[in-house]
Amino acid sequence: MMLRAARPAAVLAVAALLAAGCSGGGDGDGGDDGTRVRELAAQKLTWRDCPAPSVEEGGGTAPSPLPGGGRWQCAFMDAPLDWSDPGGETIELALIRAKASKPADRIGSLVFNFGGPGGSGITALPSFAQDYETLRTRYDLVSFDPRGVGRSAGVQCLDDAGLDALYALDSTPDDAREAKAYDDGLKRFAEACEENSGDELPHVGTVNAARDMDLMRQVLGDRKLYYFGISYGTELGGVYAHLYPKTVGRAVFDAVVDPTSTAVSSALGQAKGFQLALDNFAKDCVARGDECKLPGGSVQEVEGFVTGLLAELEKKPITGLGDRKLTASAATNGIAQSLYSKEYWPYLEQGLDEADGGNGGLLMALSDSMNGRDQNGNYSNVQAANAAINCVDDEARFDVAQAQARLPEFRKASPVFGDYLAWGLIGCSHWPVNGSRDRPDVSAAGSAPILVIGNTGDPATPYAGAKAMANALGKGVGVELTWVGEGHGAYNGGDACVKKAVDGYLLDGRVPKNGTVCR
Repeated sequence: MMLRAARPAAVLAVAALLAAGCSGGGDGDGGDDGTRVRELAAQKLTWRDCPAPSVEEGGGTAPSPLPGGGRWQCAFMDAPLDWSDPGGETIELALIRAKASKPADRIGSLVFNFGGPGGSGITALPSFAQDYETLRTRYDLVSFDPRGVGRSAGVQCLDDAGLDALYALDSTPDDAREAKAYDDGLKRFAEACEENSGDELPHVGTVNAARDMDLMRQVLGDRKLYYFGISYGTELGGVYAHLYPKTVGRAVFDAVVDPTSTAVSSALGQAKGFQLALDNFAKDCVARGDECKLPGGSVQEVEGFVTGLLAELEKKPITGLGDRKLTASAATNGIAQSLYSKEYWPYLEQGLDEADGGNGGLLMALSDSMNGRDQNGNYSNVQAANAAINCVDDEARFDVAQAQARLPEFRKASPVFGDYLAWGLIGCSHWPVNGSRDRPDVSAAGSAPILVIGNTGDPATPYAGAKAMANALGKGVGVELTWVGEGHGAYNGGDACVKKAVDGYLLDGRVPKNGTVCR
């Protein structure tokens, strides 16, 4: 499952990343509208059949043909490395598209960002394409690897062996020795990022990615940007709308990041969100009685089993995959991964049951999926990019003592995920590039309506974020829709009401009534 998560650097797995020194930030002021920018906007893309995704993008096979025989096409677009100096060095951004199935009814390009930050759109769009077939009737479906991701000047940090060692560390230290080991591991990670990608690190932030999207809009030949953002993609879309409100066409934000949250409140929100999702999983288990493999006749008893298992793993890891052990940190990571979608609940149940019997393979596989590790031991750059983008965006920096001081409130928010997310606060402490702001500006006066969808059971971007985003976009811009459901995101959840509302807006321009609720 592709990682699609929220601010800050603690996207759970990202709690196990980062560190190094500090030098100037790099989300430029946009430069000017000079000759070089006009030249870049006029570039012609060379579309070819798509190759198999690179290791950095997650690997796999070339995308399958589309229904009706259509083919996926890929291209590269040149963009300034530094948007404050558009006449300087350029980088290549990788794009993918599926052309509209009814060209006579075509509206334009519908650009997707699936979140992370750090997720590859080149890999994700074909994976989820069947969910968007209706939208393809009137749009070319387009996605991309944002700067720093996959084939788009992808950030490189530790090698595979180094990442295995990093993820084997205890990311919820219990004493000074464990805290030092964890901090040293984070330091090695960030030093490797600076050594291997130091020139790119200052320029991978969200503001620059939004400027890339406006360049992409022009290169694709669209007067307006039609956009579908999921998770972090909603933050990117909000920043775009703030910078370019007059060029927003029809836009949908799903699994919405709260743009008003700080690093601490965002991490606390995730702790509560994942705890809520675990509560709902436990309720389902109890309701199924003996069909559920886990012990316990109440939600409290099922969750007591989970916390007890993690406590045992903290003392003594068990067999995982190959020669790697399933630690409490890896198990927590795997549990979180399985809560992103209700479809993964059976794997969570099976994984917990097997781990109780001494076999940690399934929970470790789920953790590997979160971390971007394939079955051959190769890592994508999803977490390296996630760290780099979050840390150049967010100015907050925390040390070990500050994280320890926050532990009580995080434990109160979640007995299972609290420690993990509290320690995740130290992620950007020693990053070699300063963060640019406390929170994103998404005010977008003058923009076309933007449909903002919140899911009441979303673990990674809690439901309250949708209302906060709708309000921050501004009166008459943010249109809120609620789905009473489970998992991260609504449109792909299979609810007919949500699909009707989104399709009606994107295809026919019918704006749903603000406050619509789908059940």
